[in-house]
Amino acid sequence: MSFRNSLSELFGNPPKRPDKKSFSIEVQEMHATKKFDKVRIQAIYEEIAEHKKLPQKWRKRRWATLIIVNLLFVVSLYFDISMLEGSLTASRFVGFHMADLNSALQVMLAYKHIVLNLVIGTVTIFIMWWLLGGRTFCSWVCPYHLVAELAEMVHEKLEAKGWVKDHPFDRRARTWFWIIFVILALVTGYTVYETISPTGIISRALIYGPGLALIWVALLLLFEIFYSRRAWCRYGCPIGLTYGLVGSISPLKVQYHLVDCLHEGECRKVCLVPHVLDTVIKGKAAGLDVDLGADCTRCGRCVEVCPTKSLTFKFKGFGDKL
Repeated sequence: MSFRNSLSELFGNPPKRPDKKSFSIEVQEMHATKKFDKVRIQAIYEEIAEHKKLPQKWRKRRWATLIIVNLLFVVSLYFDISMLEGSLTASRFVGFHMADLNSALQVMLAYKHIVLNLVIGTVTIFIMWWLLGGRTFCSWVCPYHLVAELAEMVHEKLEAKGWVKDHPFDRRARTWFWIIFVILALVTGYTVYETISPTGIISRALIYGPGLALIWVALLLLFEIFYSRRAWCRYGCPIGLTYGLVGSISPLKVQYHLVDCLHEGECRKVCLVPHVLDTVIKGKAAGLDVDLGADCTRCGRCVEVCPTKSLTFKFKGFGDKL
């Protein structure tokens, strides 16, 4: 995927329809072969029929990492040790400063003042998430993401019974929220977003104890369960957009391999942000190897469920698939 298209999807625009005239002869032949390959089509149905239970290895890894990271804050405070102090908004790891990129931006705009520790913390986190790419922070560290994922499971069960229905919004709303909160910080001199950020609220509640702000988080989760699936992460949270911008230039990618794909669609069923997998739809891949866009959360679920290993992690510059 081109860098421009990757950012376009991140900002909420729908995936662009590929210009098939620009496809190489090799890619055109591959698409044509797959279109009329009855053996491969039969293999699709057989593969789907064989699936009984989805693998959960990557989800377990991700949940374990997320829980451990957040519990490190609790343990550090409880036992009064200088391991991981503060919260996800701003912290120190063994004395070294770290700052959430979106929070740091809000602080700099609100107070019009930059201190050395903030610069150190911002650069440290920038490098970390640049290496990991995409919206890795969202799926591997953000505590709200975990509870929202659990709420999504409840939503899916209720939807299967016909009790609720998903009501999607325009994904560009997240970009507008990002701009609005930037302007509010600049104009008011106050970090407005930090007061309503479910990520910050849950992080502080875990470390310092619950407060009334958790009512707001509970309302968000109820809204997602009964009305709009994963609404905050998909349509509202500016943190995801900030980390997606950094991750868009990351060397770590999830790469799609057209040659191996059966187009059975299992990956899109489990993807937390299925629009990034638009390229796996038959006839849409613009190359034999296509990198997924910056809105990918690097959760690993598509890599895990793909029966033909058509999706893999790849660290650009080294060429070795993980």
